[in-house]
Amino acid sequence: MSDYAKLMIDGQPIELPVVVGTENEKGLDVTRLQASSGYLTLDPGYANTGACKSAITFIDGDQGILRYRGYDIAELCEKSTFMEVSYLLINGELPTPDEFARFKDKVLLHSLIHEDMKSFFNSYPGHAHPMAILSSMVCSMSVYHPELLKPNPNPKEMSQTITRLLSKVRVLAAFAYKRSVGEAFVYTRPELDYVSNFLHMMFTTPMRPYEPNETIRKALDVLFILHADHEQNCSTSTVRMVGSSKANLFASISAGVCALWGPLHGGANQSVIEMLEDIERDGCDYKKYIEKAKDKNDPFKLMGFGHRVYKSYDPRAVILKKYCDQILDQLGISDPILDIAKGLEDVALTDPYFIERKLYPNVDFYSGILYRAMGFPTNMFTVLFALGRLPGWIAHWKEMIEDPTTRIARPRQIYIGPTGRNYVPASQR
Repeated sequence: MSDYAKLMIDGQPIELPVVVGTENEKGLDVTRLQASSGYLTLDPGYANTGACKSAITFIDGDQGILRYRGYDIAELCEKSTFMEVSYLLINGELPTPDEFARFKDKVLLHSLIHEDMKSFFNSYPGHAHPMAILSSMVCSMSVYHPELLKPNPNPKEMSQTITRLLSKVRVLAAFAYKRSVGEAFVYTRPELDYVSNFLHMMFTTPMRPYEPNETIRKALDVLFILHADHEQNCSTSTVRMVGSSKANLFASISAGVCALWGPLHGGANQSVIEMLEDIERDGCDYKKYIEKAKDKNDPFKLMGFGHRVYKSYDPRAVILKKYCDQILDQLGISDPILDIAKGLEDVALTDPYFIERKLYPNVDFYSGILYRAMGFPTNMFTVLFALGRLPGWIAHWKEMIEDPTTRIARPRQIYIGPTGRNYVPASQR
């Protein structure tokens, strides 16, 4: 195969080098296109544009494959933990027992936040969305750790910044929830693992200590693993774009949190539950909404079905379906919202309309159901997504910072506004 593609522009041939990834992904390098021809590429939404080379995550949407650093997602969910997967994503390899022990010790060491930060929480109104609080508090961490703001940190400084973020963001997330419900803040317990500590901080009250249920703990750990990274999505690309200016990790992650907030991205699982609540208010007739989804003239959209990347079943949804069935069965929850969800799922998996179009339930559908069954309020769903995605964001920021070929992100445009014109004084308009 030729190592370049030939493009004819204005009768002149332009050679575009072919780039091939380790999984045989093929791309055309257009780095020199504008300089050599005066032409730009136009790709709204960057759906066909590779913004970087990365060794972190591989996705094959046609085959339903998702791997972190070469490891299949199903095997990681079965055999690993969120903390170990975090180490893998950030450092490139699974840790040795000694490396993992040191990593967990560092995360535990940094599980307190500066006492002055607690006053920030009290400045927000009680109805403030936890994502708004989380994004601003993550950025505020830079005020309390100015020693970690170097644009090119050494390995020790980078390790300090990373472990502080991994530990403190879960505390900030739990505190944001406590603020929204008017309850006292709860700190970590040293004998609990990462996920159990988060559940403890979320649900412990002065009158009722929370002892994490093992089924719920394992399911939340798996949810975090499944959300840990997903290649160059909107929020990850945002983290890399902000970080390309040499912005510090706190600022870059804060930007990623804001990008994740949108209903077309991390907010999709919240949209699923809101859709189910709308169906409940309308009499629980989910079959009516199935027909509305099939009607191309009806604006209704069935949230949580299909995926932009996966053209077959979302591999994350396959794993979550098992935990969804298990938790609903073990906890014996009676909830009309969850009954509607099960009805929609059954139709989508058997109806030829959905099968032919490959509109299977996706990760957002099952994660929303699971979060609700675990007792999380709807406005915390996107925060939970952010906690899971944190190690992926960190890994991409670290990969970019350590790559000497990184340039500041500066997309171009095709201008379609007015051509040059003269200013008209206000009296003559």
